[in-house]
Amino acid sequence: MPNPPPAEIQFRAQNQLSELFAALDSGTGREVRRMLGTLTPQSIAQLLESSPPRIRQVIWELIDKEVEGEVLQELSDEVQSQILATLDTEEMVALMEGLHADDIADILQQLPERVMAEVLSAMSERDRQRVERVLPYDEETAGGLMDTDTISVRPNLTLDVVLRYLRRHEQLPESTDNLFVVNRKDQYIGLLPLSKLLTTDPSVTVREVMNTDVEPIPADLADSEVARLFEKYDWITAPVVDQDNRLLGRITIDDVVDVIREDADHSLMSLAGLDEEEDTFAPIRRTARRRAVWLGINLLTALLASWVISLFQGTLDKVVALAVLMPIVASMGGVAGSQTLTVVIRGMALGQIGRSNLNWLLSRELGSGALNALLWSMVMGLVAGLWFGDARIALIILAAMIINLITAALAGAILPVVLRAMRIDPALAGGVALTTVTDVVGFMSFLGLAAWYYG
Repeated sequence: MPNPPPAEIQFRAQNQLSELFAALDSGTGREVRRMLGTLTPQSIAQLLESSPPRIRQVIWELIDKEVEGEVLQELSDEVQSQILATLDTEEMVALMEGLHADDIADILQQLPERVMAEVLSAMSERDRQRVERVLPYDEETAGGLMDTDTISVRPNLTLDVVLRYLRRHEQLPESTDNLFVVNRKDQYIGLLPLSKLLTTDPSVTVREVMNTDVEPIPADLADSEVARLFEKYDWITAPVVDQDNRLLGRITIDDVVDVIREDADHSLMSLAGLDEEEDTFAPIRRTARRRAVWLGINLLTALLASWVISLFQGTLDKVVALAVLMPIVASMGGVAGSQTLTVVIRGMALGQIGRSNLNWLLSRELGSGALNALLWSMVMGLVAGLWFGDARIALIILAAMIINLITAALAGAILPVVLRAMRIDPALAGGVALTTVTDVVGFMSFLGLAAWYYG
């Protein structure tokens, strides 16, 4: 049976949410519990994130205890923190039972250190050891992504012995497509694909059929780099090793999909100066506080642009047409710069831009900016000349647009590189910095030329 299209899935989710709210309004908790029991953990998590805080807490209390952990791991960090704040140590330990080590580590990192220590001490020895292997690594590295639940074999074993070893397991770890081959020191050697294991003569040794072409992933590699490797090589799983090449765990494709989604959220939300973990239904005070910072920064840049305009107040008083045309120069520069900025930030995120090709990129943007500047400045100069019947205004706006569009193209290419060198996220600060440059240069060039022409 084919999968339903995304629009149909979204419609079902909204329908479920409407039915749930209706049941909550009628006060029938038993009906809500029954409805939740028919949903997957992923669907329940979506319902929680689609609900205001008050209803969110009611829904959580009605979820079956056996699926609480699975639901929790599907939630964003902010909503996770809200739920965890309502639980005691025993409840936290219970809901983490059966989860992968990397998922438990992600949840624990939302807690204060004191509470984290209490939860770890309350865990079983085996679970605690699994989690403590992941906790030292930052959550945005391969070590933070990895799951320690792996199956490894030695190269000198026959495939028959490996098959008998696998049959002793009640089940294999999820998404298992390879077994990891290690030596006596647990150092990674290669992969044994399950397809080879099942189709090759059982008397053959692992060494004869294993794949040694796949390089392991260092535990300190950034998660964005991990995602690129999975995309490049179409991996389902990949081994993670420490500095001594000892096997630590594995990363699975479902974790990589989460990284890709989070990176996309980060890029989108950063354009507005927001956190990718922003809760859609966060309380008013928290939402206002977070947005206030970048609104304040934007106000400062707007005041700078206004100050530049005030320097030419006398010229504006003489020629009213300048006030009419002035926003066009800044607006065109802003759009041109944003196009370049977006392309460069995307290229940097994909690892395509470095010192070796930066000069070529700057030349390309300068050339492209110059061509567009000539085209659209001539168009606008013609429009302004016909509109106001003044050739001087036409020449002023033509020259100002050339200056600002070329400046915008160069700023859009250079700013992300400079911001990254300063350890500032270009996606977060690039837009504000670019707007400042294009506004100031646009107003200064347009009004400065006007002041010179009109004396």
